[in-house]
Amino acid sequence: MTIWCNGQLLAPESARIDPRDRGFTLGDGLYETIRVRDGRLLRIDRHFARLGDGLKLLDIRLKVDENALAGAMLAVLRADGLSDAALRLTVSRGVAARGMAPDPTLRPTVVISAVAHAPPQPGRVMVATVTRRNAASPISRVKTTSCLDSILARMEAVRHGIDDAVLLNGDGWVAEATAANIFAVIDGVLVTPPIRDGALPGIMRAAVMSHMPVGECSLSVDDLARAEEIFLTSSLGIRPVTAFEHLSLTVGPLAMRLMEEL
Repeated sequence: MTIWCNGQLLAPESARIDPRDRGFTLGDGLYETIRVRDGRLLRIDRHFARLGDGLKLLDIRLKVDENALAGAMLAVLRADGLSDAALRLTVSRGVAARGMAPDPTLRPTVVISAVAHAPPQPGRVMVATVTRRNAASPISRVKTTSCLDSILARMEAVRHGIDDAVLLNGDGWVAEATAANIFAVIDGVLVTPPIRDGALPGIMRAAVMSHMPVGECSLSVDDLARAEEIFLTSSLGIRPVTAFEHLSLTVGPLAMRLMEEL
């Protein structure tokens, strides 16, 4: 495995992050997970656009050279001999003294790594009870390196022998899964929670919505319980849901179609 860290290609045991880095001490950073297929960085323009939105929101002053970053990603893939991969780009605010307020002159830390891609498998989901998503926070709209709500929800699912968990927002509406957006076919109509309910503006979510008609509407747990089909989407693919809570589902034709077309 090869790590690209602040301009250098390194073996993992040689790559080092300063323990004063705010990404480590405060979770002060962003990341993007990018699907690589046949050596191509899929939807990379959308990933850079979302990264740019996150950098602006957090006021992390990284001048993004898209061509240089894409070149670094391809260098990592070549070094590891990967053409079908899951690639991660991580940006933290950088090394700083103690304290919450950041110094605007900090130099961001940038890290790129990749692993072989494992296609998402059909899975079972439950509703998380240990935590909820804060839809009112602007942080819900960017991919930050602080994923503790999702971690707590996924741990709860694992304790119950379930693959993933659905996070509700403070008002009880469905937001998303722990690392994916959620879609459902209800009364023959494909729907997904709106961003205002805490759904991350996912890259694959946008691709699905550009590919076919999708209704954005607030969804309750009861709505999902009567769905004919449920699937999760992330940059790494589409994951059909085979059980929601105690209800069994079949892998539906729409999920199968989207898996082939997207």
